[in-house]
Amino acid sequence: MSLPLTLHPDRLFPADEASRAVARALYAEVKDLPIVSPHGHTDPRWYAENEPFPDPATLFIVPDHYVFRMLYSQGVALEDLGVPRRDGGPTEQDSRKIWRIFAANQHLFRGTPSAMWLAHAFHEVFGVRERLDADNADRIYDQIDAQLKLPEFRPRALFERFNIEVIATTESPLDELKWHKQIKTSGWQGRVLTAYRPDPVVDPEFPGFAENLVELGRITGEDTTSWRGYLAALETRRAYFREHGGCTSTDHGHPTATTADLSPKVASDLFDKVRSGSFTAHEAELFRGQMLTEMARMSIEDGLVMQIHPGSFRNHNPGLLAKFGRDKGADIPTATNYVHALKPLLDRFGNETRLSIILFTLDETSYSRELAPLAGHYPSLKIGPAWWFYDSPEGMRRYRELVTETAGFYNTVGFNDDTRAFLSIPARHDVARRIDCGYLGRLVAEHRLDLDEAQAVARDLAHGLAKKAYKL
Repeated sequence: MSLPLTLHPDRLFPADEASRAVARALYAEVKDLPIVSPHGHTDPRWYAENEPFPDPATLFIVPDHYVFRMLYSQGVALEDLGVPRRDGGPTEQDSRKIWRIFAANQHLFRGTPSAMWLAHAFHEVFGVRERLDADNADRIYDQIDAQLKLPEFRPRALFERFNIEVIATTESPLDELKWHKQIKTSGWQGRVLTAYRPDPVVDPEFPGFAENLVELGRITGEDTTSWRGYLAALETRRAYFREHGGCTSTDHGHPTATTADLSPKVASDLFDKVRSGSFTAHEAELFRGQMLTEMARMSIEDGLVMQIHPGSFRNHNPGLLAKFGRDKGADIPTATNYVHALKPLLDRFGNETRLSIILFTLDETSYSRELAPLAGHYPSLKIGPAWWFYDSPEGMRRYRELVTETAGFYNTVGFNDDTRAFLSIPARHDVARRIDCGYLGRLVAEHRLDLDEAQAVARDLAHGLAKKAYKL
């Protein structure tokens, strides 16, 4: 017999009664605030076409690297989970079989954020009231599958049900923004924006970089064989993203936070080398660093908020990369140096009040040592929320403890969910609001913050800071 699935109303609140009572009261004031999701990876096609999601496995398992990386770590083949292969080779096509594997391995997720997000989606979105396991896998599959066929479970209806005020997707600069244009002309009032992710045309080590430069030149009419023409093409695409996708931010997923400020002649010579394909790893890193500084200059000119997401050794598993491609759960955090790496950019633009750079990290040791002091000084810098591997209760708690005393709350930018898993968005925001209210509750209980101050901060962390930081 299956066990009941319940969500405790005080989950994630502090254990001591004084802090918990304040947290509970603060959470009651912010739990229903609209969701601002300024950075993520949901598919704009969902909102443009508004077609039903295919089935539970395709929704919850196949696209979610948080889910399938855990199963893979325990020996489950990605082919058996329906993850597409690059060569079009055989993978499991029976969604019910995929779901059964997932259901039989629920114990693997105990204590993880994925378990909380999934429980929230099952319970709150689909009304599931028993824990998923091997015995009830088919029954819960059928319950969810039947609801996915209803109009109220289509993407736009769920967008409205989740109380999403605005959501930003992330696109390559080569993207024509077809789906964003379709959303704008559809008459639907949901606000879906794009974010400009130039990695395919600024990272010499990105697959297809040379071909991408040719395509960039074709779609902009600029000469991308020259340094000046290349920069002009990037500026043209930024303008295109603002006009056709409502873009307010850029996003840079570089391996490190390295920046550079080369002379035009040296930068032009370096561009010629990376364009030719004859470059060293050091030169590729130097070029990426120069492009962060160029993007900062462009942001001062056009007002786009700049996000830097460094510190991931992406696609660490070459066998998996060869068979399944990028973003398959094999990205691993690395140590990141911000104080020295950002200095060339900050020497040039750090005091610019027209520039807004949001810094993220997968290196928690840098929060109190580097990021909080930097953001607590430079007017151009803000600290992004706990991200990716640390988008978790303990990661969020550590984040608040490590940055607040030096940077305060207002040099941070609230929360963003950074997800491909649409149904996890309300769950992730709920976790963040609960953790933040718990942290504030402790400060009130320790008489370090007055209740009215905590109420104002809770609202800002849940809604206002993200809206302001991303110019939404």
